[in-house]
Amino acid sequence: MPWTEVGETVTLYRPTGLQELKLVIESGFRRWPARLPDQPIFYPVLNFEYAEEIARDWNAKRNDPPVGFVTAFEVRSDMATKYEIQVVGAQERHQELWVPAEDLEAFNDAIVGQIRVMAHYAAEGFTVKIDPATHLPEGLQ
Repeated sequence: MPWTEVGETVTLYRPTGLQELKLVIESGFRRWPARLPDQPIFYPVLNFEYAEEIARDWNAKRNDPPVGFVTAFEVRSDMATKYEIQVVGAQERHQELWVPAEDLEAFNDAIVGQIRVMAHYAAEGFTVKIDPATHLPEGLQ
């Protein structure tokens, strides 16, 4: 799917679990961690609703611990638009980028500002208190 006209930056979203979020926090909310050997692709998505769907319906139900977070971040347009928009379901909703693991360092360098935590979804069994304003679990503030 082709890109529409973009400004200097593109807002991307990423659903994530607690372990990845801890690594983002350790980076000062500036970088995504390197992919694991069985993760050859980094998948940011193009809209909040899709990220929310994954965080709520996948991360919070299948992760250990059972919690999912929605993050948002700005990436320079010259970097983001290098990657074709992949549609993996509903045309207007399920849009993502497929960033090869070997490109992630340069992709991280193109992040403008900080990675923001926008929402959280905790399933039964997740007992850590989450701050409703920051969406960060207690102890990770």
